[in-house]
Amino acid sequence: MLSVRPLRQRPWPLLLGLAVVLIVLAALLWRPVVGSDSSPAGDVTMSTGVTSGVYARYGQLLRGQLARDAPGLDLTLDPSAGSVQNLRRLVSGEADVAIATADSIATYQAEDPEGAARLRACARLYDDYLQLVVRADSPVRRAADLAGLRVGVGQNASGVQLVTRALLAAAGLDMDTDIEAVREGIDAMPTLLEARELDAFFWSGGLPTAAVERLSDRMDIRLVPLGDLLPGLVAQGGATAHYRAAAMPPDAYPGISGTGTVDTIAVANLLVTTDRLDDAIAEQITESVINGRDHIGQEVHAAQRVDLRTAIYTQPLPLHPGAAAYYRSAKS
Repeated sequence: MLSVRPLRQRPWPLLLGLAVVLIVLAALLWRPVVGSDSSPAGDVTMSTGVTSGVYARYGQLLRGQLARDAPGLDLTLDPSAGSVQNLRRLVSGEADVAIATADSIATYQAEDPEGAARLRACARLYDDYLQLVVRADSPVRRAADLAGLRVGVGQNASGVQLVTRALLAAAGLDMDTDIEAVREGIDAMPTLLEARELDAFFWSGGLPTAAVERLSDRMDIRLVPLGDLLPGLVAQGGATAHYRAAAMPPDAYPGISGTGTVDTIAVANLLVTTDRLDDAIAEQITESVINGRDHIGQEVHAAQRVDLRTAIYTQPLPLHPGAAAYYRSAKS
């Protein structure tokens, strides 16, 4: 009688199943952190600006847009003195994203080339308008008239103070010796002007700036034209190449009676990050900037101009790879 040897079970099904498990585990370990809806998730810190300024309000509105677009992405807002401090926080790792003016970025690149090499941009947002605010009865008609007066020049480490120094130089004045410089931000300067503890103050911000708008409701104020300073400003070289001629429309501050178009100077604001930010998160933030244009623009009027055609012009910074990926996909 022939003996029948039992058939040995082939190991392939077992090996195949083990391979599938290993591939799935590897994918879970190596994939980017994403939410259940495949949108990025995690904690992101945004350095903004003084609490009553446009940077702070833009940050609040962008956080709301991100909450709709990517619920798993938690954006924490951190107030600051402004552009200069924002850039320092980005380079040091204290912040992941921030807003900064193009002239502040160019100045930082000249002062700290190694740190600035880490900076990247997600989008050009909107323009800041340089504003010189005085009481309606002030004798100041041009920047040169500020000699000897008490002038708010912005906080230390702010973009306002950076451009104010350059503006005064273009007017033939030294900020440290020719005026009484009061180093306060937009959260304090309107109150000081109202109390007659200031004769004037400079501000660089989007239109309208809520603090200036509220001041115009409480007292009669006037905006001094600054457009005549542009040639002298640009002649200083360096970061001043990022300034351009601009005009504040009459409806920028309806509360300032009798105000027509005011010739002034503008500079672009960029949404800035570093090469440390995850590509997927940078792509999502950039998408939310574009998605939120109309909603954000209802309160930050200058933001209405943000679109795919202008957002990619982020000189003097290169685009973050994640932002570049968004713009490529949006145009395809």
